[in-house]
Amino acid sequence: MNHTLISHAGRAFAALAISCALVAGFTPAASAIGSPATASSVANGKKKVNVGLDLSKNKAKANEEVKLHGKLDVLEGGLLSDEAVSSGSETLILQTQTSAGLWVDYGSYYCKPKGTFSLSLSFSATVSLRLYHPETTLYLSAYSNISLLTIL
Repeated sequence: MNHTLISHAGRAFAALAISCALVAGFTPAASAIGSPATASSVANGKKKVNVGLDLSKNKAKANEEVKLHGKLDVLEGGLLSDEAVSSGSETLILQTQTSAGLWVDYGSYYCKPKGTFSLSLSFSATVSLRLYHPETTLYLSAYSNISLLTIL
């Protein structure tokens, strides 16, 4: 009987350690990236972007589908050239906030500059969400507004 309790406690401790390691692995990336645009970045010809996030509902039942609509707008005179559009899509990272206040990557999605996209998501607990665009050779980094999805 004691062996079973120790076994369950050991498994729970191992799961907790793995979860902490995963969060710790995401934390430096989430906090280090997205620093404000520097004068040298703007001087190097990188364009500023605006990332938008909108949820179809702010309240939902557990595991109910909610639509997320995202957009990536390019500021300061638009695109660099037609090559920028044809070169492919930009990465947008959906992040969720932990109870400790850390932002963790939930998933990566793609959107063309001056484009939009939609996702269907479901959660079993209340979450804060935001989109993040990492800095690239053409564009500066940016965050969207923070949206709270309350699960009833």
